[in-house]
Amino acid sequence: MADPVLFEILIPSQMSAGMAVQDRVSGLMQDLQFSGRDIFAMRLSLEEAISNAIRHGNRFAADKQVWIHCELTELLVRVVVRDEGEGFDPEQVPDPTLAENLERPSGRGLLLMRAYLSECCYSESGRCLTLVRERNSPLPSVPD
Repeated sequence: MADPVLFEILIPSQMSAGMAVQDRVSGLMQDLQFSGRDIFAMRLSLEEAISNAIRHGNRFAADKQVWIHCELTELLVRVVVRDEGEGFDPEQVPDPTLAENLERPSGRGLLLMRAYLSECCYSESGRCLTLVRERNSPLPSVPD
């Protein structure tokens, strides 16, 4: 079994910096021969997590950063994203599948991450999110 690939990075509260991290993780997943499905799932989830940290957590504040820790093994990809915001309660985010929320322009990111990831866990009062995608995960499961 190969050694895990680890890296940490602090990025400014700018979307372009988040895209560079997504590219890096996707490239490493390709190097480790993860499936296209796994790469898509992690990239989509990482885009949501970093975007939420920048937009909702740090509120685009130039004096705040997003800390990202990545661990890639032959079996899984684990990414931890932490912002410097005030935090939030993920359970208080309105369910985007309810009729009264269908027209809302936001709120689907958590739903997507939970559907595509093996693990999607908030800590530190909502300021820290751990994302895990296991190799060849069947998620999201699509009903017949």
